[in-house]
Amino acid sequence: MGKTSPLMKALAIVPGAITGFLSVYWFALRPWHQRWGATQEEVEAFWPGDDLIARPMVSSMHAVTIQAPVSKVWPWLVQIGQGRGGFYSYEFVENAMGLKMENADRILPEWQNLQVGDVVPLAPDGSMDLPVVILETEKSLVLRGDTRIPGKGAPPVPPGQFLAATWGFYIVDQDQETTRLVERFRLEYTPTLANEFLYKLFLEAGAFIMERKMLLGIKRRVEGSY
Repeated sequence: MGKTSPLMKALAIVPGAITGFLSVYWFALRPWHQRWGATQEEVEAFWPGDDLIARPMVSSMHAVTIQAPVSKVWPWLVQIGQGRGGFYSYEFVENAMGLKMENADRILPEWQNLQVGDVVPLAPDGSMDLPVVILETEKSLVLRGDTRIPGKGAPPVPPGQFLAATWGFYIVDQDQETTRLVERFRLEYTPTLANEFLYKLFLEAGAFIMERKMLLGIKRRVEGSY
């Protein structure tokens, strides 16, 4: 019998390596990044906008503590958006995707009057303008996209499928000098095997990386200017 080549030996271990990686990701890394920075109480609480997607297929919550009062945090949050204050995340990643993002390092007065019904752009071509559906000054800001609702911004999906998401930001006053900034993302979609892989394996992980940087970016800006 001929000897097995090193290449064949290497290829033989690939399925096991992939299975091992997916197991570690699913049972260890995914539960960690789904609730990064959030307390158990925050994860289990009902937040404004949760009823818009009552049974999400993907749900994550992230949070940071900011050493500044609520009034200093809100102006940075309310100006988010492409062509506005940006998203305070990895600008080079967003621009590699053609989003033409520029993150502000100061409060922009022209973007401080956000109202329910306005849109927060994610892309320069208007294809992903997310409407503001809930806004309570210095407390909550919720964006919603749903391909089933005309005018509710969301990326295109294959014919016969749907995609709906809420992206909420909540400011919780802990004391006069400390604020909790909580971010909550909920997603519902047509349940296909391809979508399960796409949204739970790739979108979730990518969104966490960008959202974590966003929260830390806001924290750095607020604390640096306070």
